[in-house]
Amino acid sequence: MKILEVKSLVFSEVKTIRFGRFPDERGFFTETYKHSDFQNMPELSFVKDVSFLQTNVSYSKKNVIRGLHFQHSPIQGKLIRTMVGHMIDLFLDIRIGSPHFGQIAAQDMPGEPDQDYDQWIWIPPGFAHGFVALKETYIEYFCTAEYGPRGEAAISPFASDINWSMCDPQLKAVVDSIITDNPIISDKDKNAHTLSSWKADPDSNKFTF
Repeated sequence: MKILEVKSLVFSEVKTIRFGRFPDERGFFTETYKHSDFQNMPELSFVKDVSFLQTNVSYSKKNVIRGLHFQHSPIQGKLIRTMVGHMIDLFLDIRIGSPHFGQIAAQDMPGEPDQDYDQWIWIPPGFAHGFVALKETYIEYFCTAEYGPRGEAAISPFASDINWSMCDPQLKAVVDSIITDNPIISDKDKNAHTLSSWKADPDSNKFTF
């Protein structure tokens, strides 16, 4: 992989990995993942020895909101990229005892063919994940655990007790504009936990700071 930049975001545990594309008159080629690089490159030490056991692809129409999802049994981390389209990625700290518990942040994740780079975002265990699709968007997930339907949970992106103060104001404004303009969201996500109801759930103690 042609690693261009590895960056810690508002929460230091959440990272972006930007890697290069090789364009020519036909289009472009890129390596999206190389096991040896993830094992041996010092800047990727936070995923050293991490095994990815399942790969998923999701397609979302414009104005879709998904999340905020997580899995507590088995615990799951996610490496995510926008294949085609444009999303704003959302990540919420759900670690009991964390000074940032209940705070959410966002990362702009375009996936346009004329970019000279691509990027992953690493969402480790202890963070709920979601996104807003700004256009028709395909997203790829590498997951550190297989899907466990009995261990999945979510916090509603509409929960009034989420703290948005650490979120980039410009990205927050875009998210707000979609939330208030007939977003496409499942009833399951819309009516998911609030932070307080999740904190009262015994399974919340599986994520600690």
